[in-house]
Amino acid sequence: MLRPDYPIETARLTLRPFAAHDLDALYAYQRLPEVARYLYNDPRDRAATADVLARRRAVTTLERAGDILVLAVVVRESGALAGEVNLGWISEQHRQGEFGFVFDPAHHGRGYAREAAVEMLALGFDGLGLHRIVGRCDGRNTASARLMAGLGLRREAHFVRNELVKGEWTDEVVFAMLAEEWAARPRV
Repeated sequence: MLRPDYPIETARLTLRPFAAHDLDALYAYQRLPEVARYLYNDPRDRAATADVLARRRAVTTLERAGDILVLAVVVRESGALAGEVNLGWISEQHRQGEFGFVFDPAHHGRGYAREAAVEMLALGFDGLGLHRIVGRCDGRNTASARLMAGLGLRREAHFVRNELVKGEWTDEVVFAMLAEEWAARPRV
C-alpha cells in the first residue's frame, strides 16, 4: 500500500491529488487534438473531462494491484496546472508498475515532465517497493520516448503495428527500469 505524503514538492513543482477547481485547466488541455494524438482517447469535451476528474479525485492512494494514481502537476511559481503524472500498480506478486505523463503543450520544453516523472518513479520504487516499472508510448511519440530514455529507462521493445488506435495501426515502444537501476542511477 502507498499513501503519499501530500503535497509532493520538487524544485519547481507541486504534485497533489486533483481537486474540483482543476476542471477548467484540465479541460483546457484535454480538449486539444495534439494532446490526445498519441493517447487512446479522443479530445474530451467538458462533460467527459469532468467524469475523468471525478475518477482521478477518487484515488489518492495505491491500495492494491490494479489501482492507478494520477496526480496534478502544478507550477508552484504561477499556480498553473501544467499536466499530470500517473503510477499504476500492475502486479503485487511480481512487484510491477507502470508510469506515464500528459502535459499541456503550453508547458512543454521546460523540464516539468521530467521533474514530475522522477517523483512518480520514486513513489513506485521507494514508496511501494516495486521491482520493475515500465513506461509505454506510441512509436511516433518521440518526445515521450526521449524523456523516458533520459530518465534512465531502457528501451526494451518496439512492437510494430500492434494496436489499432483510432482506426489506425500504431507501433508501441516499451521502456523499463528495475529497482537496482533506480538505486544506481546518477543523481542530478
